Amino acid sequence: MLKKFLIFLLIIAIGGGIWAYYTYKDIYGSNVQLGQKEFTYLYIPTGSNYNDLISIFKQNNLLEDIDAFEKVAKLKSFENVKAGRYKILNHMSNNALIGMLRIGDQAPVNITFNHVRTLNELAGKMTRNLEIDSLEFSNYIKSSELQKKYGFSSATFISMFLANTYQVFWNISKEELLQRMADEYKAFWNKNRKKKARQLGLSQSEVSTLASIVQLESLKSDEQPIIAGVYLNRLKKKMPLQADPTVIFALGDFSVQRVLKAHLGIDSPYNTYKYAGLPPGPIYLCSPRAIDAVLNHQSHNYIYFCAKEDFSGYHNFSTTYNGHLQNAKKYQQALNKRKIYR
Repeated sequence: MLKKFLIFLLIIAIGGGIWAYYTYKDIYGSNVQLGQKEFTYLYIPTGSNYNDLISIFKQNNLLEDIDAFEKVAKLKSFENVKAGRYKILNHMSNNALIGMLRIGDQAPVNITFNHVRTLNELAGKMTRNLEIDSLEFSNYIKSSELQKKYGFSSATFISMFLANTYQVFWNISKEELLQRMADEYKAFWNKNRKKKARQLGLSQSEVSTLASIVQLESLKSDEQPIIAGVYLNRLKKKMPLQADPTVIFALGDFSVQRVLKAHLGIDSPYNTYKYAGLPPGPIYLCSPRAIDAVLNHQSHNYIYFCAKEDFSGYHNFSTTYNGHLQNAKKYQQALNKRKIYR
């Protein structure tokens, strides 16, 4: 009788050991199999439930043993799924995977937007790697009521967005994304920058408008403060800015490389050959560096500038119109030589 009892205990112990081994393996053993890849990203759309998550795993063939994952999920009472973008490591255990998904430990997304002229372009670039639909976001930020809420007009609203790289979560809402940009704008415009804008007699949006022109005139950071000084001199003298990039913006044809006399007659408040002062708003999504170039402009007596004939991206500056005509002639000859006629 004792022998049978001992055998019974041995069987239970062996069975318990086997159960413990497989349970431990299910919880802590490797279950994510990505082949030769070190990691991948798991995207869980907003509104997804547990069954949706299982379907995503199956569709992407991420788990070696889906049943083991479900056993551990049940053991750990994991039911509530949080949407987002998650970095999944090769050979990850069910325990680590569930722990990450339970607390919503997302991998942030970098969003970068520059080289933008319109809100439509901005919406497309901002949402390119996000869950937000670009058309939905575009319509959202073009709302006049929304723009007014943030203290801007339809012409100046684009100045609230500073060209840069930002980290956000993939499933950020359109409201959260816009508020993030507003917070970045407020942080950028600190007391020191606001003070410099007041000293120039310009509002923040007007500084951004001038900065957008400066940035299109020159990509050279060491030259932008000089060009900003030229335009500020013109504003002080109440001279037309006569900035070619504003004419191109008014035309709406951004393929134009050479502004001709025929272009200068376009009737638009953005045509700074026809209308004095700054245009209604930025013609380009300017960088923080360009804004600082205006705020920290170089003081000088230059009134004119023209692109250098060597196409280096730099400019020749002059204090007189005759000097400007000589510089312009050299550049026009260089354009003709390269057969750039428009």
